[in-house]
Amino acid sequence: MPALALPRFDVHPSVAMVQKWVAELPAKTGRSFEQWIELVRKLKQPAAKGKRDHLKAEFGLGTVAAGWLVEAAEGTATWDADPDSYLRAADEYVTAMYAGAKAHLYPVFEKLIEAGRALGDDVHVCPCKTMVPLYRSRVFAEIKPTTRTRVDLSLALGEVPEAGKLRVNVQRVKQGDRLTHIIALETPKDVTAEVKRWLKAAYKKGAE
Repeated sequence: MPALALPRFDVHPSVAMVQKWVAELPAKTGRSFEQWIELVRKLKQPAAKGKRDHLKAEFGLGTVAAGWLVEAAEGTATWDADPDSYLRAADEYVTAMYAGAKAHLYPVFEKLIEAGRALGDDVHVCPCKTMVPLYRSRVFAEIKPTTRTRVDLSLALGEVPEAGKLRVNVQRVKQGDRLTHIIALETPKDVTAEVKRWLKAAYKKGAE
């Protein structure tokens, strides 16, 4: 498949969170990120769980911090503190999502990104490994090539009844997820005025 003409993506909010965590490590723990990584690599425990448990028991680290440090030391981290590294990964995520049998769905993704960007300069498009969330102050939409024939647009709409192509995502509602509704799209022509209206409604709710 030819290389995709990928749109501009934005740095995921989690990157800033990890950067803050790394910056605060010396004051909170007495060691820098690099010093912790060196320490973890010298631990005698062969398994990641043993290393995490050791960091928690011996140094009083929390579960998340211990897990992140072990992942970083072992090169298995899925999080990123480097904006440039994240953006390179974002391109790779989207290319992989729309590869092979799902390549024909990429124009649907393009149309949705175009519609999302048109809503305002404060829209942030931040790819993850299996889907692409759209943020304002919070996530208001998510784009995912769920099957070989369908892209799902999930929307944070709250208590809105079903209408037209808009369906309530019962499973997510039960889980208390913000993304309460879903629209299934198969071709770029499915990104209609109706779909754009629902996307705009979710965008407005994303500022709440």
